[in-house]
Order: sequence, then C-alpha cells, then structure tokens
Amino acid sequence: MIVLSEIITLKRNNDFRRLYAKGRSYAGPVLVTYVMKNRCRTVRIGITTSKKIGKAVIRNRSRRVIREAFRMISEEVRPGYDLVFVARGKTPYVKSGVILCDMKKELKEAGVLK
Repeated sequence: MIVLSEIITLKRNNDFRRLYAKGRSYAGPVLVTYVMKNRCRTVRIGITTSKKIGKAVIRNRSRRVIREAFRMISEEVRPGYDLVFVARGKTPYVKSGVILCDMKKELKEAGVLK
C-alpha cells in the first residue's frame, strides 16, 4: 500500500525528457500517460500541461483535476514506476471521474495497477 508521502513529484526537465524518450506512452481522449520503471521503490509522478490547453487558469485546473484523479487510485499503483500525465485539449472541461476512468484504463494497460 502506498502512502501519499511516498509519492514523489518529478520536477527536473531531464526526468521528463527521459520518460518521453524511453518510456511507453498510452493515449486516451483526455489524457496521455508515459510509464517507465525506476530503481527506487516509490511512485514518482509528473503532470504536464502545455500552452495549447489554454491560459494559466485553465492549465492549473487541468493539473488539479489530474492530481485528484491520481490521488483516488494512488493506493492501487504498484511502487517502482515513474509516471507522467499529459493533459489534452478536453482535460480542463471534464470532471475528475472521467479522467479517473481514462487513467485507470491506461495504467491497467501498462500493467502498473495491482
């Protein structure tokens, strides 16, 4: 079981670039997920929203909704993975439940869920 304190946030640019280059991607209508194994026994997540999504308020809403959806399933995620969630155009306009469904489907396809 993962406690939220064990979930580390990716902040460095080279961590994101490494996941984009070497990680596997899984795309859905509202979210793109990049997954890669890491050497530590924790889950590290990063959230990306580009300026194509909208202005700052819209991008922040996208990040909040993605973070909340991940928080709901964080206990089901196996430790030892780096995850990057990329917001798409529809992301700021849907509820976290829709994103949760999409996220579960992509993480199950990646084999990250317990």
